[in-house]
Amino acid sequence: MSVRWRIMGSMVFVIVLTVAVSVSVGYYATQSRLDTFVERIGGDAAQQLARNLGREYAAAGGWATVDQALTRAGYTYDGVPRGERSETDAGEHAEGFHHDRVRVVVVGVDGRLVRDNLSQLSPGTPAPRLGGYRETIFDATTNQPVGEVYLDVNREFLSTESHGFLSTLLYIIVIGGVLTIAAAMLLAAWLSKRITAPVAALTRATQSIAQGNATQLPVGSSDELGRMSEAFNRMTSALETQRELRRRLINDLSHELNTPLSVIQLEAAGLRDGLQTSETASDHIIQEVDRLHGLVTDLDWLAETDHGELRLAPEATSLRDLLAAEADRWRPQSQARQVELSLLVSDGLPDVELDRMRMSQALGNVVNNAIRNTEAGGHVTITARPEGDDAVSVSVADDGIGIDPSDLPHVFERFYRTDQSRSRGMGGTGLGLAITRAIVEAHGGTVAVASDGIGQGATVTIRLPVARTT
Repeated sequence: MSVRWRIMGSMVFVIVLTVAVSVSVGYYATQSRLDTFVERIGGDAAQQLARNLGREYAAAGGWATVDQALTRAGYTYDGVPRGERSETDAGEHAEGFHHDRVRVVVVGVDGRLVRDNLSQLSPGTPAPRLGGYRETIFDATTNQPVGEVYLDVNREFLSTESHGFLSTLLYIIVIGGVLTIAAAMLLAAWLSKRITAPVAALTRATQSIAQGNATQLPVGSSDELGRMSEAFNRMTSALETQRELRRRLINDLSHELNTPLSVIQLEAAGLRDGLQTSETASDHIIQEVDRLHGLVTDLDWLAETDHGELRLAPEATSLRDLLAAEADRWRPQSQARQVELSLLVSDGLPDVELDRMRMSQALGNVVNNAIRNTEAGGHVTITARPEGDDAVSVSVADDGIGIDPSDLPHVFERFYRTDQSRSRGMGGTGLGLAITRAIVEAHGGTVAVASDGIGQGATVTIRLPVARTT
């Protein structure tokens, strides 16, 4: 069974159970209260009739005018069929509210029948055991008991009225319950569809991704389901980016591996065939092996940062000395490319708490990129200055090929290479800046890149916290 039908079935079951309990409780509670109310009405009516009969007995000095008292109370019917007394006739009496025959029996103090308004018992006969609402009749003058009155002996009228009321009430409640259940089922169907529709769309989208097709979910609300769709869309975008980066990585690695391997193969063949001197061939082979070694090293660094195994051995280090060493290390390469490499360090530059070897790797990646992306006759400048009392910044600026604005958000992503570096055959795997960011952030710093566009050069800025002294 699908989730939608489970949700809908659960909601309908709860609604039906709630309506059933409400109907049952309401019906039986009303019945209980109605029975109490009917008992009170019958008793009150019997008391009122007993008082009227007491006054009539006192006025007549006996039971001669008992029929007049019953008539005024609306309990004589004069042969009129049940239910046919007019409202006008009934309104002429103080209690003329009866529209059905109510049996009233008056019994004297001697136990003999005085009056049966329905003539089922003969006057003067001993009264049998009677039911209904019984009240003692007192002489209004002497306040002495002169008899008893039994109202609605079989309780047919009030019982019929109460049952009719309860039947009508139950009918109304059942109709209302059925309408409520119908409306609730429609609402449950709508809600279950609304709840499960994003889940079904998510399932389809996941299957589509599994088949290699990127897809996006519509975001139709700001609730949990909408946020789920937004999170899925972000995940899909990230997966698509990673997929593209993986494709680029495969292309780059195949190229990076193929080139040195081809050179090594050619040099070895030339050495074998006597076309190349051993010294020249060995130099070329060593150069290409170093290139392969650098690629493997970058991949090792990436694996280390991926698994959170980047361990630092920080110590207070002179940033001036570190940058001077880096400038000396990369100056031969800049001279070979006819690029001027300069170092500008502000006075009063504080020491920085860092792992010298790791930071040398990070700075080397940035300086190497700057030199490779700068044409002959260009300039690369390393600048260091304090930023406030608790940070320093190191900037590596070049006037080389620059970076397209659309590439700026991605340059620190692993395996990412701009189209300019690809088209110019500058090599590299797109790992250098990713490793640099991991090292800098491990030191509690930040790294950012800025460029005004293609042909406008680029600037990479590293900010590091200064060493704390105690």
